Amino acid sequence: MATYKKRGYKPKSKEEEVEQVEDQSTTAEVFNTLDEGASKTEEWVAANQKYIFIFIGVVAFIVLGYLGYQKLVQEPKEQEASNEMFRAQQYFNDAVTGNEKISDSLYGLALNGGEGKYGFIEIIENYGGTKAANLANYYAGFSYLNMSKYEEAIAYLDEFKSDDQMLGPLALGGIGDAFAQLDQPEQALSYYEKAAETKTNSLTTPKFLLKAAITALSLDKADVAITYLERIKEEFPSSVEANQVEVHLGRAKAATN
Repeated sequence: MATYKKRGYKPKSKEEEVEQVEDQSTTAEVFNTLDEGASKTEEWVAANQKYIFIFIGVVAFIVLGYLGYQKLVQEPKEQEASNEMFRAQQYFNDAVTGNEKISDSLYGLALNGGEGKYGFIEIIENYGGTKAANLANYYAGFSYLNMSKYEEAIAYLDEFKSDDQMLGPLALGGIGDAFAQLDQPEQALSYYEKAAETKTNSLTTPKFLLKAAITALSLDKADVAITYLERIKEEFPSSVEANQVEVHLGRAKAATN
């Protein structure tokens, strides 16, 4: 074990004298190695100074270019796209809350525009990469879903990407609804499961757990249905869907007997 020795310490024996000489020699070697490493680093920097400056310049150019693009191009584009979205969203909201007899016409205006304003489709085409264009995919998908154009609904909802607690699950559930209407229950079940699992909350999770359970029952997957129904019963007892659990749970348990 190494022993600390004060500065000016004199060895008391031949062995200690040898040890002291070895320690001093090792220390000198370490400093020499460090000096040699530093010298080599300095030589490398001096030899490659031109390339280092070029590299730094390229990185600075990329960073400044990105910041400039965001400020001068992307931000104005985002603002313009948001302004265009306003009228299309109004048409969509009117279609959802208004007279069903004219809802398809209103959805059509929401999709294709009116009064000199873009609809969701043109916003997607002209403002790609913006948040508004992404949101337009969501609205376009549900517009087509409500117009019973299910393949188009799937295509647009699939393009929508969001980490939002509500919109993300609703988009996935909308795709599930479209597949259900196309009589493709396996695909519908898959998307209902994704919608239930992607974000857990008291509104969308029980909603899509119930749809997944009902769809599973239609596919003779009673055990799967029971799992989802029991989860609603245990985790979301105050939800609207919980009121329907016992009926479907009875059907599912009967199917397993």
